[in-house]
Amino acid sequence: MLESRSAESGDAIRRRRECLACGYRFTTYERLERQPLMVVKDSGREQAFDREKLLYGLVRACSKRNVPTERLEALVIDIEAQVRARNVRKVASREVGNLALQGLLRIDEVASLRFASVYRQFQSIDEFSREMQRIMRQRSVEQDAAGQAATQAPRRGVSRQGSSAAMQAVTG
Repeated sequence: MLESRSAESGDAIRRRRECLACGYRFTTYERLERQPLMVVKDSGREQAFDREKLLYGLVRACSKRNVPTERLEALVIDIEAQVRARNVRKVASREVGNLALQGLLRIDEVASLRFASVYRQFQSIDEFSREMQRIMRQRSVEQDAAGQAATQAPRRGVSRQGSSAAMQAVTG
């Protein structure tokens, strides 16, 4: 082995190696083999968590939207990390779907509505309308919270007393 270091993603060890017989140099990656994460469907059927399947659904929801694939890949990694942080071997498909929906909502509201329509199996325009109203209420609550945080944040820079002294020094 010539060199060993953490891979860019941080989830693997990258090793540069050299064949002792012929001198050929190559790279290997070592990853921790984790217990498979099982997703429990509504029917009770279980299947292994599939990053590619989740990513495919997110990409489809973002079709013809200006959403970089890298953001969706990062969302998939984040969803898996959130589930694995719970130290469970099984997770309901609804939980994975809800995490995907929440993450997609932060990225693109229209794509989140598209995703919800498939994930929640909308059967009517009324279901679309209710979901759109829910998204709009959530956005309003988040905007109100952000506005309150901005008005309650301490001012940076000079205090009121300091600004009066500065003003007197300027005006003489």
